[in-house]
Amino acid sequence: MADLSDEDILAQLGVEAEAPKANVRNAREERIVAGFEDVQRFIEEHGHVPRHGAGNDIFERIYAVRLDRLRGLEECRVLLEPLDHQRLLAQDDYELPIGPEADDDALLAELGVVATASPSSIAVLQHVRSTAERRAAEDVANRQKCEDFNKFKLLFDKVQQELQSGIRETRPFEMKAEIEKGRFFIVGGQKAYVADVGELTLTDQGRTDARLRVIFDNGTESNMLMRSLQRALNKDDAGRRITEPTAGPLFSDQTIEGDEASGTIYVLRSKSDIPLVADNRDLVHKIGVTNMSVEKRIAGARLQSTFLMADVEIVATYELFNVNRIKLENLVHRVFEPAKLNIEIMDRFGNPVVPREWFLVPLQVIDKAVGLIKDGSISQYEYDPGQADFVKVQ
Repeated sequence: MADLSDEDILAQLGVEAEAPKANVRNAREERIVAGFEDVQRFIEEHGHVPRHGAGNDIFERIYAVRLDRLRGLEECRVLLEPLDHQRLLAQDDYELPIGPEADDDALLAELGVVATASPSSIAVLQHVRSTAERRAAEDVANRQKCEDFNKFKLLFDKVQQELQSGIRETRPFEMKAEIEKGRFFIVGGQKAYVADVGELTLTDQGRTDARLRVIFDNGTESNMLMRSLQRALNKDDAGRRITEPTAGPLFSDQTIEGDEASGTIYVLRSKSDIPLVADNRDLVHKIGVTNMSVEKRIAGARLQSTFLMADVEIVATYELFNVNRIKLENLVHRVFEPAKLNIEIMDRFGNPVVPREWFLVPLQVIDKAVGLIKDGSISQYEYDPGQADFVKVQ
């Protein structure tokens, strides 16, 4: 296949070359981003990346070609990487199925479709709206009137009163696991209540997702995906989570009314047949923190590189209350850093990955570490892999 210049490939994407403007997306970049978002939206709606093949939908095949070409141009990869939450650009083994002279119209002809001049065609990259225009339109289109808002209005009023009295607080959004049924958030200047969470599913990239019913305090609702709400909260500088009413100790086995359940420390053992893991199965443990049930967290473990592409078994759990999960998880990992397992595996797409959170450490020592964290004395100790135990810092 003939080599293509950057300009050739951009032309095939329906993009006109323009001189870039500092710190602002120019029209060309806006169209590239908008075209990439078409592909992302397809994946969110259909649960898989667009595929080539005569048996597939016409627009799916167009998106497959578009994704191939976006991956193939370094300038596009750099521009789109911050938006690539689905890791679509990480797959380098692409192949252009259409000749170098093909543009969108030619591609439609290849597929047996007569291209029209309609600017509304979702396949024509030249006519896509800017990112800002599309997001504004989608925000309206994806929400509808909440017919039973009366039963939720009392909840919003109560939350507002509790915020004003200090019973609840707003804190920065930290991780997707905080999105669960019954939680409140602030996004786009509105309070949002997660009224329901659908069945947990796995994307083609091995990530968990679920359909939500989200009620907003302006009387509208949306059935957005969990990852869509996560992205909205992460992109919103004012995005916050609203805490549950809290009281009591920072970390305790004994809870009292009002304590906020923060999640669970879980310890897993891998069933992988990787020699290093199989030979040390009683010592190789994954230590993590989750806000969902551990069973849900490990669903589809064999498809996820973080679980060594293998099933796992739960060997210990520790409930958390009124604790910042991220900071606690970082503390646990820092404590066991000397025993960190460095192993490289291949993910589902054949890419090398070094999984985190795996350690060569006995289960009883993990239990001891949790006890030291609970009584606040962990800072006085460090883990010695040679002794497989904690030693007091001199």
